Amino acid sequence: MATLALGALGAAAGSALLPAGISVLGTTITGAAIGSQIGALAGHVVDQALFGSSGRQRIVDGPRLSDVRVTASTEGAPIPRLYGRARLGGQIIWACNLNETVVSQSSGSSGSGKGSRGSGAAGVDYQYSANFAVGLCEGEIASVGRVWADGRELDLAKYTWRLYTGTSTQDPDALIEAKQGAGTAPAYRGLAYIVFEQMPLADFGNRIPQLSFEIFHPLDGLTQQIRGVSLIPGSGEFVYAPNEISRYVGRITSAFDNVHTRQGGTDWAVSLDQLQAALPNAKSISLVVSWFGTSLDAAQCLLHPAVERTEKETAPQSWSVSGVTRDIAPVVSQIDGRPAFGGTPSDQSVVDAIRDLKARGLSVVLSPFILLDVPASNTLPDPYSAAASQLAYPWRGRITVSPAAGRPGSPDKTSAASAAVTAFAGTAQPAHFTIT
Repeated sequence: MATLALGALGAAAGSALLPAGISVLGTTITGAAIGSQIGALAGHVVDQALFGSSGRQRIVDGPRLSDVRVTASTEGAPIPRLYGRARLGGQIIWACNLNETVVSQSSGSSGSGKGSRGSGAAGVDYQYSANFAVGLCEGEIASVGRVWADGRELDLAKYTWRLYTGTSTQDPDALIEAKQGAGTAPAYRGLAYIVFEQMPLADFGNRIPQLSFEIFHPLDGLTQQIRGVSLIPGSGEFVYAPNEISRYVGRITSAFDNVHTRQGGTDWAVSLDQLQAALPNAKSISLVVSWFGTSLDAAQCLLHPAVERTEKETAPQSWSVSGVTRDIAPVVSQIDGRPAFGGTPSDQSVVDAIRDLKARGLSVVLSPFILLDVPASNTLPDPYSAAASQLAYPWRGRITVSPAAGRPGSPDKTSAASAAVTAFAGTAQPAHFTIT
């Protein structure tokens, strides 16, 4: 492009300066021709600088840091004391020089090397990462939940980090000790802090971002007294699965079905880790597992497992409860186009959850639960009133005979009531169940 442009400018300049041209070996060369050749030569040099020549690449350096920029740390700042749960900013208490990595890109590579440098140019980019520690608050805390960087929630699964809860006996961090020297690294005892190792900084403008943390600090004494916990929600097809379950649309992975935090791990793993950190003396777990009922009337109420939708495909586990598979399972009702409940936890996920609880040193009691899937559009007679429909999604403990006790015509305390209860309870016996 420069060859053409400067060639044209040269021709115009040559014509003006040498209107008669010059004679070489009896041949007259016009000033325009001379100027055009000189301009084309200059343009070729420019084009070579911009786009490179065949067989040779021009090396272009990307942006490079000339100094280390870290989040400010205030000398003498007070150490916060926290009770319960709160979001706090931290103070950087240790950092070392940024780590620089040289990344070479050829002219054929995609991304910043191609297009921004031009055809025929090779590039050298510089990537940076940081090792640093952030002081949080007075210890001993239970755990850290969500973390925000420059106001956006950080996906902790992408980073290497270690939390020190601020005990009076905690040892120095291995990375800090390796940098500072054995026996010279502080342990920061009594201070809760977090260490990030080799955190990539490209997403933060090649600087350590402003960080804030959701911190859990148990109330003294109270949490030590809790010995058992009822574990809910009780519904959700894979809510209790310790391992990741992928959800598919067609044959394309859509998302993990049981990963909804950015704290690194499944919902089950993150919640159990937090539970054990906050309630160290809780050793008994009541694991709530829900099936669904269809009516407040005991004689008409059917109990069954249910799914959120039939068209979902999952891996490596497929949903199955008591021999009922997704393709033949009832589907929970919807509210505004979304499932009103999570589906019944799959049998395999419940088994895996119990095994994980036992591996954590916890005892387990399986607690069956009934959720009444009675949508607002139902036309079921209400046992408790003369209404033509039952209340939407009534709460537990309300299944009864119809009409209910105390209402005219109630079969309460009669053989009809006994028959209704028997129909509701079914014929399940201990021999119907097996231990796996």
